[in-house]
Amino acid sequence: MNDRPENSAPEQTPAEPSPWNVPNALTVLRILLVPVFLVLLLADGGQDMTMRWWALAVFLLAMATDKIDGDLARKYNLITNFGKIADPIADKSLMAAALIGLAMITEIPWWVPVIILIRELGITVLRFFMIRIAVMPASRGGKIKTVLQTVAIGLFLLLTPLAEFVSDGVNFALIVFAWLVMTAAIVVTIVTGVDYCVQAAKLAKDSHAANGSAGERPADGPPSGDGHTGPDPR
Repeated sequence: MNDRPENSAPEQTPAEPSPWNVPNALTVLRILLVPVFLVLLLADGGQDMTMRWWALAVFLLAMATDKIDGDLARKYNLITNFGKIADPIADKSLMAAALIGLAMITEIPWWVPVIILIRELGITVLRFFMIRIAVMPASRGGKIKTVLQTVAIGLFLLLTPLAEFVSDGVNFALIVFAWLVMTAAIVVTIVTGVDYCVQAAKLAKDSHAANGSAGERPADGPPSGDGHTGPDPR
């Protein structure tokens, strides 16, 4: 017996929240902070220590908004299509600006941003093309990669302005630690990139197999024989 009233209205999909909300505002703020961060970092070729401290502060503020806007969007159901597009753009723009800026002032070699940014751009394009087949969610390794990249960049931003306040031994230890974290970030970046490619290949193969099976399925009709539907003559 069906307990549902016959005249009840069909369930409707909840409307998407308005894009004019706090999480999206924080995402836009993070995008606007990118050029501010670059100007501060590159001031006097990266040798203006006051500006370097401000650059570090802006970077940490921007990364904090990344955590806050995601938590608010999930907690209060404020996830919007604008946020889905703008949030990764903001994240990758900030990371790219920091890595390229550090390379421009020769505090990291150029191969570091080249490796990381090629991976980020490549996986972004891959996920875009895979939308037609399946959504590829962010992996746990991807989150670890983001944390390692953030810590590594923060350390390299800190090294030069902090050097005048610590001994040579402490400064050397910080440089070694910063490179260990950056190396870990690069390794995880490459490994997760390969993992995404493997996932994409598997999803594409499964989708092709499913489509092939659907195409080979026989149409409804007589099961076999001459199609006789009358009484059995025997």
